[in-house]
Amino acid sequence: MAKFRVRVSTGAAFGAGTWDKVTVSLVGTKGESPPLPLDHFGKEFSAGAEEDFEVTLPQDVGQVLLLRVHKAPLALPCPLGPLAPDAWFCRWLQLRPPTDAPLLFPCYQWLEGAGSLVLWKGAAKVPGEDDHPILQQQRREELQARQHKYRWKTYIPGWPHCLDEKTVKDLDLNIKYSTVKNTNLYLEGSSAFAELRIKGLLDRKGPWRSLKEMKRIFNFQKTPAAEYVFEHWQEDAFFASQFLNGLNPVLIRRCRRLPENFPVTDAMVAPVLGPGTSLQAELERGSLFLVDHGILSGIQTNVINGRPQFSAAPMTLLYQRPGCGPLLPLAIQVCSRAGAGRWSDRMAGRRPAGCLTPLSQTPGPNSPIFLPTDDKWDWLLAQTWVRNAEFSVHEAITHLLHEHLLPEVFTLATLRQLPPCHPLFKLLIPHTRFTLHINTLARELLIAPGQVVDRSTGLGIGGFSELIQRNMEQLDYSVLCLPKDIQTRGVADIPGYYYRDDGMQIWGAVERFVSEIIHIYYPSDVSVRDDRELQAWVREIFSEGFLGWDSTGIPSSLETRDALVCYVTMVIFNCSAKHSAVSAGQFDSCAWMPNLPPTMQLPPPTSKGQAKPEGFIATLPPVNATCDIVIALWLLSKEPGDRRPLGTYPDEHFTEEAPRRSIAAFQSRLAQISRNIRERNRGLALPYSYLDPPLIENSVSI
Repeated sequence: MAKFRVRVSTGAAFGAGTWDKVTVSLVGTKGESPPLPLDHFGKEFSAGAEEDFEVTLPQDVGQVLLLRVHKAPLALPCPLGPLAPDAWFCRWLQLRPPTDAPLLFPCYQWLEGAGSLVLWKGAAKVPGEDDHPILQQQRREELQARQHKYRWKTYIPGWPHCLDEKTVKDLDLNIKYSTVKNTNLYLEGSSAFAELRIKGLLDRKGPWRSLKEMKRIFNFQKTPAAEYVFEHWQEDAFFASQFLNGLNPVLIRRCRRLPENFPVTDAMVAPVLGPGTSLQAELERGSLFLVDHGILSGIQTNVINGRPQFSAAPMTLLYQRPGCGPLLPLAIQVCSRAGAGRWSDRMAGRRPAGCLTPLSQTPGPNSPIFLPTDDKWDWLLAQTWVRNAEFSVHEAITHLLHEHLLPEVFTLATLRQLPPCHPLFKLLIPHTRFTLHINTLARELLIAPGQVVDRSTGLGIGGFSELIQRNMEQLDYSVLCLPKDIQTRGVADIPGYYYRDDGMQIWGAVERFVSEIIHIYYPSDVSVRDDRELQAWVREIFSEGFLGWDSTGIPSSLETRDALVCYVTMVIFNCSAKHSAVSAGQFDSCAWMPNLPPTMQLPPPTSKGQAKPEGFIATLPPVNATCDIVIALWLLSKEPGDRRPLGTYPDEHFTEEAPRRSIAAFQSRLAQISRNIRERNRGLALPYSYLDPPLIENSVSI
């Protein structure tokens, strides 16, 4: 009989402690011990506590391989019977044998009700390193259990597949919001709805009476960036700068040849270009840039408050003045789209009266090219149609598809294909925190028929669905890899592109960190190819997330360490920094609604000289839709507590010295990047902080 000391650490979160009875069994090379109670007089396992217990092993189990933890309700000697089981969050257990060195078993899991879980020793191992049959069997059983627990489903055909749960109530505690986060989100949402209802705006279906009246909703929650937008939204330089550092900084690309369906002439742009140059000269010089919202061409639109809504597929030509002058718009072509009804009506074969057939992105007499020299209201209306297109493309593709649906795929595949002892699981699990909760909540409250997107955006869930399906068909791996994306769009040298500058610094820091971890556990390219769990993870992401389409260029297997480093860097960057860049500024951009209108109630202009202030206001979204979207984007722009900034890993899954050194070095590099960004921002009228590492969440959690 041997005596062991067991030290147990309970999480500090609200509700992490338990009154339940906890026992442990040691699984070794010679067998498994019976459950050994961890029991003191009084209450054990209080939130935030670390406690020591002494257990006596009745037989020799040999070398300890695993630790099995059991939890059951505490039986009370009273007529009421046993207490109802509650949840317990265990951080780790440490086993100290009589003579050998202590063994640390990381956990960082909730154990709900009565049940058990198996813990691995802290050292990360790829499959080939676990040569004992018990360990091999445990890896298989654990993955089988996870695959049964976390299942895939098709939410909408043509979208990446997602978690097969209907509501957040159905989620287990290990993927649910914490109590603090959930409570804060509920309270913030309730207060926002109450404020706008008291102001008499939330339920008002009519149009805004004036731009002045719109300030009533703008004042509901102010930020310095939102105030800057309000003050500068009509300026050409600010309009252009939003393609670089605004909500959707991923569409602008260098233009070397004008599209045939964008017939801009020298005469049109001469007042901005100035004398001594031409369109062709500027194209060859590389000073022209294009933002093409052509993916919106022909998209079906929505009905709001019984009225058909309208969309457009604009093209915007921009000019970078020599010598680091501001980026300026040269020309905008707004091609008409017309309303076609709510998605649920179209699915049922119904078509609302008065809806028109959408047109293609084709120039002509009814699709004039607007210029900075046009009448003020003509030019402002053209810019506002571009901003509406930005809203649609950003919310459906850049934000929802790329930074929510795909991270959900990465999360599910990680849970289903990588056991907790796998080095990639330890590396990736912090970057999946709460992702399944927020996406399940979105399918309940945002992107379901009749919910926010369907009742208050110009495209509705039907238009969003079509956009996502179209983008999935043309999605390329390079779009998800920032260095390659910057190169492909030809924007490596455009000045004042802070999204690129900060993003490249963070990509480099993540890539170096990932490379260090990969090289610790994979000594060669062969070791990458031979890791069956890694290959199953990559294959599942390819088949469930990218629907098995080879055209995407997404790998279905990985053959080298370099390929693995790039792939894992892509996953972490998109689950953290990229999401922050396209999510954290949503309220800043939309609080003054004319800067980012979610829908347009009148069709695009078919001629110049017709725009007037009253027509501009009538084109903008109705009051209730404005309130609906502003509240939603305010909630989605801020983390509701319980934050974990990029590189912050309070759950210490890695226990070896080498990966812990790499984590410390990663944190140091992020701290230096933050200092660089804050120093730069001190000289900017509008600081760009969305990629400041302390403000980036580790995961997609809101």
